[in-house]
Amino acid sequence: MSSKPDKRIVRFIRKHHVLTLCTESNGQPWCASCFYAYNEDKNLFFYTTDPITRHARETSANQRVAANIVLETRIVGKIQGLQMSGKTFAAEGNLEKLARETYLWRFPYAHLIDLHLWVLEPDFMKLTDNRLGFGTKLIWENNTIS
Repeated sequence: MSSKPDKRIVRFIRKHHVLTLCTESNGQPWCASCFYAYNEDKNLFFYTTDPITRHARETSANQRVAANIVLETRIVGKIQGLQMSGKTFAAEGNLEKLARETYLWRFPYAHLIDLHLWVLEPDFMKLTDNRLGFGTKLIWENNTIS
């Protein structure tokens, strides 16, 4: 598989700004909506959340997560949605600098808040895009992530 996602996947990611992050602890799933900024060169999502939130606490114990980004529409022929899995962790060091630059470029008003930035490093993405044909799916997978 390619190390970079299909350009149509990237285009979809860039058109949106909220992802649903899914975590798990002790067999109990949890979902949280998070604003994100995407760095295409590194194929990383950056989002902010307070370390005391349930999803931040759960990812401290288990970095494996799932997430999705969806276009809300009632028109079947326009349905689009991205599902992914990967790992997430607090942005630190050089990655924190990149996360801050990327996030603040996308959301300049975030300068006004205390940012706690996190990284979502996907290892699998599936874009369903009915505009390409009913049920068409584009898959990206990175088997090199440990």
